[in-house]
This record gives sequence, C-alpha cells and structure tokens, in this order.
Amino acid sequence: MVSPVRVNGRELRPHKAAVSPLLDARNVLTKSPWEFVSLWLTRNKKSDALFYWNQAREFARAAVGMPVESAPLLHYYSFMNASKALLAAKGVSFAERHGVRSANLRAGSTRIELANEGVQIEASGILPSLATYLGDTEPAATHTLKELLFNLPFVHRTYCLTYQNQSDLFFSLTECRYVFDSATSQSYLSAQLSKEFTERTHLSRLPPAFIPDPPGQGPGAVRSAASVTISSGRATLTADDLGRLATLNQQLRPDLQHISGTQTLWYVKAMVRGPRRLQRSPLTLTLAAMHRLSEICRYRPSQLASFLGGQRNWLINEFVLMSPEQFLDGIASELTGHQFMIPNVRPAT
Repeated sequence: MVSPVRVNGRELRPHKAAVSPLLDARNVLTKSPWEFVSLWLTRNKKSDALFYWNQAREFARAAVGMPVESAPLLHYYSFMNASKALLAAKGVSFAERHGVRSANLRAGSTRIELANEGVQIEASGILPSLATYLGDTEPAATHTLKELLFNLPFVHRTYCLTYQNQSDLFFSLTECRYVFDSATSQSYLSAQLSKEFTERTHLSRLPPAFIPDPPGQGPGAVRSAASVTISSGRATLTADDLGRLATLNQQLRPDLQHISGTQTLWYVKAMVRGPRRLQRSPLTLTLAAMHRLSEICRYRPSQLASFLGGQRNWLINEFVLMSPEQFLDGIASELTGHQFMIPNVRPAT
C-alpha cells in the first residue's frame, strides 16, 4: 500500500532548501524573510553573516522604485551580499571577489543579442563558492545570457513567448509529495504532470531522475527513480528517516525546481533541444545573469537601452522585476532551512 509520508500530521512535500532542509519544521509565514533571517542569524551568533545580510537588505531597499535601466546594479550587490551571508553562516570560506566576469562571445559581430553576451565563472570567488555549496555539477564555465535565462523557471514562460519556437524546458507538477510503500518500506517522490504535459512525447523527455508511475501507464503520473528506506510513512519519523529523505530531496532538486509565490509551484526540468540545459542551481544562474546586466548597466548603458528597446525587452524586464523575490526566498531557505510563505493565503480547493 502506498500512502503519503506525514511529518507532524502534515504531508511531506518537496522542500525549497536543497542542502539542509528542516523537513519537520512548519512553514514561516511572513511577507518578507528579511527580518526573520536577521533574527535567526543574531540568535545563532552568526555576526559576519548578519553584517552581509543587512548590507543585502539595504541594497534591496535602495533598488525599490528604480527603473529597469538602473536597478540591476543594486540588485546584483544585494544578491552578492545575501550569497556571502549564506556562505559565512555555513562556514564556507570564499575569496572576497566576484568570481564571475564578462565573456566576449561576439566573434566580431556588432549585433547586440542575448546569445552573444556571456559570463565566465572563475575558479574562486563568491559565485563559484555558492555554486559549489549548492552542488552544481555543470562542467562548462562560460554561459550566454540566453542560456542563463532559458534555465530559470520563473521567467521560462516569458522566454518561450519571446522565442516562440522553443519547447518547454519545465513541466509543471501537481500533487507533488513524498509517499511510502509499506510493502517495500521505500519512500519516493510522487507527482502528477499538468494536463498540458501528459503526451507520450512529454514522458519521453523526463530527466533520468523521474520515471512514469507506474511505468508505461497513466496519463501523467510520475515518480522519482530513486527511493530511500524509512521506518514508516505515518508514525513519528526518526532522525535517520528525516536524514535519508533530506538526502533524496537534495538528489532530486537539480531536476525538481520551483517558483515561489502565494503558493510554491514545482516543475520537472525536462530534456529538450535549445540552449544548453545547464546543471546549475537557479540561485547560481540568477546571480550570474544579474552580474552581467549590472556590468552592462554600469559600463555600457546604451547597450542595455538597446536590449530594452529590442525584441527581447519583455524577457529582460521580467527577469529584473521577478528575480529579487525569487532569489531572496531561495537564499533565505538555504540559509535557515525553513520555507517561507505569504500569510493569509490558502490554496484553492
């Protein structure tokens, strides 16, 4: 018999924190994680991390109301300092440098395109240290802005409307939860593909981490290929059970990504033709993309104006507007192990 795994009376769902999730903790209800994280860092005596976090908050405040042409500079320094807070809180040493620089991919072309504006991730610095902590396995160090934006779930629909011949990289999921098979004592992730992604062609594009459930049957039921042994799905889970489930959660997260909002929306990162499917966390990708835009904002403002006046203007605009909330939520979850939700909002029934 297969039944949902329950922790403290609640069904266990995927966790936003990939590295050290507190699976048995209740969600934190707040309109913004800034103050909760500050208090958490103070309570845990993380003074260096608290300094970086407060800097990040001040840059974020300064960015409020700034036009898209100017905001990337302030957003980048907010993101960078929030990343430093995470690394400092976790005891990860890092070189006090950005760890990312521009990459000239124009090959003599004078055209201004997302496909020829790139970043080079260096061997040391804040961004590579963040990537290592989050478990990025991407071998390439050079990426175009087009690749970075393509691999971000929170602007992917905008990306596909901008590049209308591009197939979806992210398949939306419903009923996403961990379940327990009492016959085998195995726990795995179970989910349902949204109706628009239930064709055979979609199932054939699942990443190796996911398989149809049961194989070859059902219009859109999927499960994780991996599973872990736990003692029970309903009784109080042991510390070892929670540890194994946290390991499974981390193992799945490269192919299981989310968008934060009034509800957490989960997606499978599929196999698809198009720009490279990067093996990087959305946090790493967002920091890298905002770094490049901040450089353009500082040193080549006419180029940014060209981006915003061109065919890709909506995509750039949406990234600049949406990334602060997504990045803050992700970093706050990784830093504290908690999940943050907006209060007084209930899912539709």
